[in-house]
Amino acid sequence: MLDYNASVLLIYTGGTIGMVEDAETGVLRSFDFNHLKGYFPELNRLKFNIDSIQFKEPIDSSDMDPEKWKKIVSIIEDNYSQYDGFVILHGTDTMAYSASALSFMLENLNKPVILTGSQLPIGKIRTDAKENLITALEIAVDKDKDGNAFITEVCIFFQDLLMRGNRATKINATNFKAFSSFNFPILAEAGTYIRYRHELMHRPLRNSATKFHYSLDSNVAIVKLFPGISSKILKAMIAIPHLKAIVLETYGAGNAPGEKWFLDIIAEAVNEGIVIVNVTQCAFGSVDMNRYQSGKALKDIGVLSGYDITTEAAVAKLMFLFGLGLDRKEVKRYMKMSIVGETTIE
Repeated sequence: MLDYNASVLLIYTGGTIGMVEDAETGVLRSFDFNHLKGYFPELNRLKFNIDSIQFKEPIDSSDMDPEKWKKIVSIIEDNYSQYDGFVILHGTDTMAYSASALSFMLENLNKPVILTGSQLPIGKIRTDAKENLITALEIAVDKDKDGNAFITEVCIFFQDLLMRGNRATKINATNFKAFSSFNFPILAEAGTYIRYRHELMHRPLRNSATKFHYSLDSNVAIVKLFPGISSKILKAMIAIPHLKAIVLETYGAGNAPGEKWFLDIIAEAVNEGIVIVNVTQCAFGSVDMNRYQSGKALKDIGVLSGYDITTEAAVAKLMFLFGLGLDRKEVKRYMKMSIVGETTIE
C-alpha cells in the first residue's frame, strides 16, 4: 500500500542516471537535482513528497570510497526522522560495494534504503533511468495496512528486481539487466504490481534503535587466484604494511593450489594475524572447505570459509568489523555468522 502522505529523500551521489546530454557538444554532464521534476515530469504524478540532496561534486562511481560511504550515512542520519524512506542514486560500477557497506553501517534499519541507477542517462529516450527511479521511489514508501515499511534494509533495485544489497553483484556492463543476486532470492519483482516476498525480508530488532556507524578500516585486500600465480605476488600482498585481512577468491567450492610454497605463504599470513576469508570465483554456489583436499588444507591452516558471500560483501564486512575496533579473534567470530543476511551459513 502506497502511503501518499509519505516523504522520500533522494540522495544523488553521481553516476549515469544523473547525466543529461549537452545539446551543443553531446557531452554528458550532471544536472541540478533541485530541478529534477523539470527534467523528469513523470515525478509530478507521484502523490507523495520527494526532496533531494546531491553531492556538492557528483562523482563517477569508480571514485566511490569509504569516506563517501560515511557521507551517505551522515545524510541519512541527519534526515532519518523526517523521511519514510531513502533512495540513493549511484553509479553502477561500485553500487554493490556501496550497498554492502551501507548494510553494515546502517544498523537495525526500520526504513527502506534503496540504491538504484541506470545504464543510460535520464535524458535519453530509451533510458532505463525512469523505470528504475519511479519504482525505487514507490518501494521506499510502500507500507502495510498498519503503516509499517515493507522494506527495512539496504537494497538495490534494478530492471524490475529488488535485491538485498549485500547479495547483489553487477553482471553486465551494457545490458539493462545489470545486477543479479545469485545466491539469495530476489525480495520483490515489479510488473503490473510489485510482488514482495515478505518472508525473506530482514527485520529490525524490536525495541532497539537504529545505529549509524562511521568507522571503517580499509586495510583489506582481494587476491584472485589464477593458474600461474607466483610466490612473488603472494608474498608482496601479505607484506603490505598494516594489512589486516585478505579476501581470497578461490576456484569452485573453495579450492586452491596444493603446492607447498602456496600453503606455506598462506600459513605465514595467518600466523602473522591476517584474517583470510575464502570466497568462490563462481557466480553461483558456496565455499565448502570439507569437499576437496585442497579446500581442507586451507581450512587446516586457519583460512575462514566465506560460504556464499559475495566478494563485495566480504570486503565491506571486514572493513566494518575492523572499523569497530574488534580484535582478530572477534572478527573471525563474526565472519562465521550472518549479521544482516549477507551470507547463508551451512
